Amino acid sequence: MSQFSTKRFPLRALSVAGVALTSGMLLTACTEAQRTPDLDAQQQFFYELGQLCGNAYQGERVVERQDREDMLQGDEELIVHFRECDANRIYAAFHIGSNAGMGDWDRSRTWVYTAHEERLELRHDHRLEDGSEDTDNTMYGGYTDSEGQAADSTLIQRFIFTDRTGDDGEELGWQVELEPGVRYTYGTYQDDEWTWRVDFDLSRTVDAPPSAWGHEGGYLN
Repeated sequence: MSQFSTKRFPLRALSVAGVALTSGMLLTACTEAQRTPDLDAQQQFFYELGQLCGNAYQGERVVERQDREDMLQGDEELIVHFRECDANRIYAAFHIGSNAGMGDWDRSRTWVYTAHEERLELRHDHRLEDGSEDTDNTMYGGYTDSEGQAADSTLIQRFIFTDRTGDDGEELGWQVELEPGVRYTYGTYQDDEWTWRVDFDLSRTVDAPPSAWGHEGGYLN
């Protein structure tokens, strides 16, 4: 695992061994001093995201993406589980329940957030049900190219999809918003418009689901 500047992200002044987390544990390595206005927008975002570690939350689809019928039908049960974190990485499994009400779950997806010295990174770990990598559709993602926003109570980060643009050259990527205690939002965007989005209710936790496919032993082992 790479080493990072403690000046850029104060969380990393702590050793990885001292802050490695397992399911059900909070990111207790953060100190009160790290909650001050001295943190920039990226630091605040990553810190607050880490505070969700060990918890699972219910979600719902907010925006239907017209060009992708396979994205979600709107009646699935959605859960995000912030399964594990360490000083510079957060693993959030995205579980999708069957819209047929048969109890089947798609546990193929994990959102992986990484804090680098000067920017944040988002990757999508996709697995098949047998735990193997979905080699045709995994680990895509992008990096932030700005500090992001920390307006009012909402923290916003955009991760740019540098490998693709829209048909007319529009910027494509992923937007993630965090309003502590209220909502966690993940979605895709084109220029300044959402193209797909899910919101998760941070006002209450739900029971943690089983592990994402391929990660029964955890992410950090």
